Amino acid sequence: MILLCVFGRRPVPGQAKAPWLFLAAALLIVAVQLVPLPEDVWRLFPGRDLVDGVPVADPERRWSLMPSGTLNALVSLVVPFTVLALTTAMTRDERAWLPGMILALAAASMLLGLLQFSGASLYSPLINYSPASVIGNFANRNHFALFLALACLVLPAWMFREGRPLSWRGPVGLGLLMLFALMILASGSRAGMIMGALAIAIAGCLAWRELRRELRRAPRWLALAVTIAVAMLIAGVILASVLSDRAVSIQRIVSLDVEQDMRSRAFPTIWQMTRDVFPTGIGFGGFDAAFRAREPLDLLKPTYFNQAHNDLVAMVLDAGLPGLLFLLSVAAWWAWASARAWRDAGRQKTILPRIGSAMLLLIGLASVVDYPVRTPLVMAIVAIAAVWLSTRPDHQKGSTLPSTVQHL
Repeated sequence: MILLCVFGRRPVPGQAKAPWLFLAAALLIVAVQLVPLPEDVWRLFPGRDLVDGVPVADPERRWSLMPSGTLNALVSLVVPFTVLALTTAMTRDERAWLPGMILALAAASMLLGLLQFSGASLYSPLINYSPASVIGNFANRNHFALFLALACLVLPAWMFREGRPLSWRGPVGLGLLMLFALMILASGSRAGMIMGALAIAIAGCLAWRELRRELRRAPRWLALAVTIAVAMLIAGVILASVLSDRAVSIQRIVSLDVEQDMRSRAFPTIWQMTRDVFPTGIGFGGFDAAFRAREPLDLLKPTYFNQAHNDLVAMVLDAGLPGLLFLLSVAAWWAWASARAWRDAGRQKTILPRIGSAMLLLIGLASVVDYPVRTPLVMAIVAIAAVWLSTRPDHQKGSTLPSTVQHL
C-alpha cells in the first residue's frame, strides 16, 4: 500500500463502484463496534450477560465483546483495500496479467502441497499444521482446495488471453487443470472436491466458445471431439487416483458420519447464540470466547472450535442486523451483476466478468461450511473477482481516446 501511494497511479473507483462501496460498508460496520458506549446503552444489547461483572483491562464498554479481536478484524481489511486499490489503478494491459499471477500462486501452493503429500515435514510454529496434511501454504485443507478450484476457473482466461491462439498455453493449461484436480482429491477436503467439480464444469463451459473460435476452420465435430477427449482424460486421471487409494477427499465423503461431525454437532449451539444476540451481534473476533461460554459438555474435546464453520451465519453472529443487511446487499448485487455478465457474454472481449461471477459463487458456497474469506489470500481473490464482475461490457471495448489511467 505504501508503494502504491508513493510510486503508483491513482486508483479509479469508478471502474469498480460496487466493490468500493461494499468495502467501505465493511470498514464502517467493524469500526463502529469499537466505539465506546455508555453503560446504560451497553446493557441494552442482548447477550452482554456473558461478560457482565467479568474484570476487563478496558473499563469502557464497547459494542464488541472482544475489542482486541475486532481491532484485528479491522486491520485485516487492509488486504482487500490494498488489492482493490492496486487493481483499479491498473491499465487494461496490466490487468491482463492478473490471471497468470493467480495461476502462478496456485501452482506454487500446489507444489508445496506435493511436498507435503510426499511426506516432507514443513512444520512451522506460526501455522496450525498437522503431520501428513496436504494444505499447501494454508492452515486449512478446505481453503487450500478452494484456492485450487478458483485457479481452475482462471485457466480459460489465461489460455485464451484476449483471443490469442492457444499455442503452448493449451497443453500447459490442461496439465495444470489435471494437477489441480488431483491435489484437490489428495487434500482430503470434501467441500473442496465439490467446489473443484463445479469449477471444472464452469471452466469447460467458459472454454467451449473460445475453443470453437480456435477451431473455426476445422470440421464442426472436431471441437466436440476435443472436448469429449479432454473430459475423458480428466476423468481417467481422477479414476486412477481413486483406484490407487490416493483420493482422500472421496474416502472422507464415504466415511462421513454426520452425527459425529463437529460442525453438525456445534451448529445448534451457534444458531441459538446467533438468535440470542440478534440484532447487535457479539462483535468480530469474539466467537472463540462466546462459544466457550456456552459450549455444551458433550462438545468438549482437547482441541478448540475456533470458528463457526459457516461464515454466513457467523457474519450475523458477529455483526447482527448490519451483517445480515450487508450479506443480502452483496447477494443482490452479485445476482444482478452476474445476470448482466452472462447475458452480455457475446458483447464482451474478455471472459473475466463471468469468471469473477463464478469465483464469487464458489467462495459463497464454500462459506456455508467454512470461513475462507477470513484468510488474506482469499480476501485478495474476492477483491479481484469483484472488480472483474463489476466491469461492464462497454469498458471492454477499445476507444480512440486515452483512458484516465493511460500514460501518454
